[in-house]
Amino acid sequence: MSSQSLRFSMRSAFCALAAGMLMWPMAAIAEPSANAIAVNVDQARLVKLPARVATIVVGNPLIADVALQAGGVLVVTGKGYGATNFIAMDRAGEVLVDRQIQVEGPTDQLITVYRGVDRESYSCMPICQRRITLGDGDSFFKSTMEQAGNLSGQASTSAAAKQ
Repeated sequence: MSSQSLRFSMRSAFCALAAGMLMWPMAAIAEPSANAIAVNVDQARLVKLPARVATIVVGNPLIADVALQAGGVLVVTGKGYGATNFIAMDRAGEVLVDRQIQVEGPTDQLITVYRGVDRESYSCMPICQRRITLGDGDSFFKSTMEQAGNLSGQASTSAAAKQ
């Protein structure tokens, strides 16, 4: 295959993909199962579990975090994009629940700005504000985290001074 025809083939595939016309095999697309827990990144969802749950194991804590509360209430928090699972066991080690967790992108009006290879994310509800999102450039991520930390510190200092 010549380099010109290879370039044409790649361009055609890219255009078809951009137009949404390129078909992927169904096995390549991960469909969440009917009993999967869907949660958005940076959000939480409550799940009711049997009261006798004693131990929770998470497949990949970088994707989702879980915290067992009194009365068998599980708080599932989306940490990163993708799928993982959790297993709930009783004191004897019997598996009571084994469910998939599907973590998806944010639901707010997200605007992504590319500056060369660096990416910045903004939440625009109703005005655009910086929003840290997985995949943002290092300098944007660090400066936004620093500003948020400074703001939190100022709020804590102000609240302590009032007491």
